[in-house]
Amino acid sequence: MDIIQWAIDPWGQNVPIHIAWFLIWVALIGGLLFLMVHAIYVRYFAKAKQFANDDPSNIAPELPKRIPRHSLPARLFHWVMAASMLTLLFTAFLPKIGIQFDWVTYHWIAGTVLTASVIFHVFHASFVLDFWSIWPDKIDLQDAFRRTLRFLGRTAPPPRKFAKYPLENKLYHLAIVAAGLSAICSGVFMLFRLRTIFFPRNPYLFSDMTWGLKYVLHGLAGVGLIGLVTVHIYMAVRPEKLAITKSMIVGSMSREFYLKEHDPRRWIADGSSSSTESLEGKAKV
Repeated sequence: MDIIQWAIDPWGQNVPIHIAWFLIWVALIGGLLFLMVHAIYVRYFAKAKQFANDDPSNIAPELPKRIPRHSLPARLFHWVMAASMLTLLFTAFLPKIGIQFDWVTYHWIAGTVLTASVIFHVFHASFVLDFWSIWPDKIDLQDAFRRTLRFLGRTAPPPRKFAKYPLENKLYHLAIVAAGLSAICSGVFMLFRLRTIFFPRNPYLFSDMTWGLKYVLHGLAGVGLIGLVTVHIYMAVRPEKLAITKSMIVGSMSREFYLKEHDPRRWIADGSSSSTESLEGKAKV
């Protein structure tokens, strides 16, 4: 079964035209299977978390009751991106499963909004936010190895508590960056085949083979995003993740959740600097 559909161009050349549409169901079913397996694992097999951290309760008086997590611009970006992403997925794939409507205009407008929001986010994350907080570091990889050994029943030190973002969030971010940028970059060039407000229509900008490859890349990124978005929504509504989800709405989380899940030495929240120094001093002794 070929995942790419091919056609013969006017010059007799066999060229790709788009992905096979059964991949829509593969991505959706794959996402749903992840949900079921994860829910069963958490319900029946997951063990209580064990961390190697010192008790951070001595810094609690130094912390505000609400710990700032996401600024207003970061939250607005997230929800604008979410709305445009869902619009793109619905307008792209609903017609392929039999729900017909005039989708093209809505699709490229949503794509334009997504592109603009991502450009804003790149600059905002690079110059205002802590750019490296979302990227895996050495401690993340060490802790992942320890957790794997402990899952397999091997002896290993317990991992440390998380920084601002757990490794799972960071790996998801890498996946969404790869799929999202693939969809955006290919989609920008595909605008040349439409009549839009940005530039004149020019379907001859690339050869049929190059156009076909761009459509295939765009489609693969799209079906990948179906699975990624499904998993993201599922994780956002899980009871143990609701504090993080709420922080994307109100911008902060409770002091208790911060101390329970996060390492003040790896994510220094407002008001914890002096106490974090004392913790680090204890760790060096």
